[in-house]
Amino acid sequence: MKIEWYVLLFYAWVGLAAGQESSTAPQPVTVIRAGMLIDGKSDTPRRDQVIIVRGNRIESVSDAGSAKISEGANVIDFSHATVLPGLIDSHTHIFLQGEDPAQGGYDANILKYPLAFRAARATVSARRALEQGFTTLRDVETEGAGYGDIGIKQAIEGGYIPGPRLFVATRAISTTGGYNLEDYAPELDMPKGAQLIDGPVEARKAAREQLSHGADWLKVYMTHRSWTGKHGELVSQPTLTLEELKAIVDEAHGWNRKVACHAYNGIGLQRALDGGCDSIEHGLEITDAQITQMVHQGTWYCPTLSPYYMDWAPADTPAGQRDRMRAAVHGPSFQKALKAGVKIVFGTDIGGMPWTEPIAQEFPRMVELGMSPMDAIKSATSRPALMLDMEGQLGVVAPGAYADIIAVNADPLRDIKALGTVIFVMKDGKVFKNEAK
Repeated sequence: MKIEWYVLLFYAWVGLAAGQESSTAPQPVTVIRAGMLIDGKSDTPRRDQVIIVRGNRIESVSDAGSAKISEGANVIDFSHATVLPGLIDSHTHIFLQGEDPAQGGYDANILKYPLAFRAARATVSARRALEQGFTTLRDVETEGAGYGDIGIKQAIEGGYIPGPRLFVATRAISTTGGYNLEDYAPELDMPKGAQLIDGPVEARKAAREQLSHGADWLKVYMTHRSWTGKHGELVSQPTLTLEELKAIVDEAHGWNRKVACHAYNGIGLQRALDGGCDSIEHGLEITDAQITQMVHQGTWYCPTLSPYYMDWAPADTPAGQRDRMRAAVHGPSFQKALKAGVKIVFGTDIGGMPWTEPIAQEFPRMVELGMSPMDAIKSATSRPALMLDMEGQLGVVAPGAYADIIAVNADPLRDIKALGTVIFVMKDGKVFKNEAK
């Protein structure tokens, strides 16, 4: 019996020693030479920089003349290119694909496609985002796929599939009469694309359920349908009451989580602000008073401009009039928010439009409406990192940050469209894509 205990102790010691040896094994070192570096936080770029990556973190950033490159390091030369932090899209839907009406539209997702099929498509979407240099996504709802985003996130983190870092909102929350599926026979109990609640008690319970299942954020629909009113104005149907929203926000903040509010305009958007939402999604029409309130409260604004300029219905239809009014009020709202100093983050609503669309198309739209190219880049780097409570970890090329790094051939400060052609992607210290010439 004593011999058996000695044997067990010996093997335990061997295992411990092996673990200590592996933990102290040298991490791979990669050196990136940058002709121009936009670090995500500084107001001006730097020339001739050397970035040293050790393992999955950035160890140092220095002038090329003073950099100390260790022997045996893997050197990647972008001395004739622009290097930036990995980009962050703060409003995506990997479980949506633009939903062609000819193929059943949105409803087919829930009524026709099995979850395994939708998860496979979401895997492709995640890879497409990474290919385009977006190393982090805030994915704000699975649209009827339950907690599928948690599974995709786990698969990426486990190394089973390639993809960005995901911050996920799982099911989203709305109210009775406030989300699809709709327009079916009233005697049918149809599945819904979001979790529907009525009353503060149900609201708090839904928040607890989603948070306990791994939601990083909660997504709340404060408006649903929109249409043009009798005077041609944009009208949006409000959903949650102020009391319902406050229950959700209180619960989320107690878990040290945040709440994103889909809100087009009007009563629903005002309730979102009064209820303490952390971010306004879309915000098509924001009044001057609401912008002042956003600045005072520190509310984030994710405008998602691009989808509202696409696929308009015919002009002589109610849907077409609504589509054109959405775009007409959206640009001025963005410009007022920008001038007032509202904290604006890059978001595309990709998934709401097909994943075959270029994600970076949002950059030129922001610039056309008055945002400087550097500010647009910050809206997709250091600024969303702050919103995600990852300041200094994501969205910057700086010592201690995760080694999420991209490169483009041209200068995006001169032509913001250069961000649409990413030639190099490193995520977590590993090279995913390198098309350098």
